[in-house]
Amino acid sequence: MSNDFENHCWKDVISEEVLDLYSRYQREVFVGPSPALLAIDLYELAYEGGARPISEVSKTFPSSCGEHAWAAIEPTERLFAAARAAKIPVFYTTMDVRANSKPEGLNATKRRAPRNDAGAYTIRSNFKPEPQDVVICKQRASAFFGTPLQAHLTQLGVRTVIICGESTSGCVRASAVDAYSYGFHVVIVEECCFDRSVLSHKVNLFDLHHKYADVLHADQVEAHLKGEYIRTAS
Repeated sequence: MSNDFENHCWKDVISEEVLDLYSRYQREVFVGPSPALLAIDLYELAYEGGARPISEVSKTFPSSCGEHAWAAIEPTERLFAAARAAKIPVFYTTMDVRANSKPEGLNATKRRAPRNDAGAYTIRSNFKPEPQDVVICKQRASAFFGTPLQAHLTQLGVRTVIICGESTSGCVRASAVDAYSYGFHVVIVEECCFDRSVLSHKVNLFDLHHKYADVLHADQVEAHLKGEYIRTAS
């Protein structure tokens, strides 16, 4: 089976047999009306150690996504530029590091507790929030769990959530599933998401694409934003 619906990064890890099993999920994919951009955890912690293989950086920086994070910078910058030009709402998430905001020992995942300093969770300067943007501090994987994000989106009349960031198998996935559950049309930008594991990245994108979200390429999302929103605003 080879078609546009499956023309994504998972082609080399998903067998023809599995593709056939999931063939009933094939449908038209699109960006959708009234979008907002949701950037998941684009903080400094994910980029520590530079653009080196994850097997190298993880020894010193266990929360880094290494070369995978750095490879996503350029397409994510382009996505932000398109979102800014289209004047759509932009939301970010980062970790809540306030000392008294949660019980001791409770973390977003089962992994050993990550660093808790504010600098590590500052949004990377490539994607620096602007005054009109909203930064959501979260304690769990999903951008929606225990936060005002759904209320903000609803009040702004948002119907589509465009997601980028990390990690694909963790916070991106949890946020995408919750967004779908709350009734939003969900778009995940393939080249603008990343993970520590390439396999986890590909398999989770495959699963999300078939069940909860439309996984689109960065140039497709950019073209939609430029074509629909700039034209109607002029």
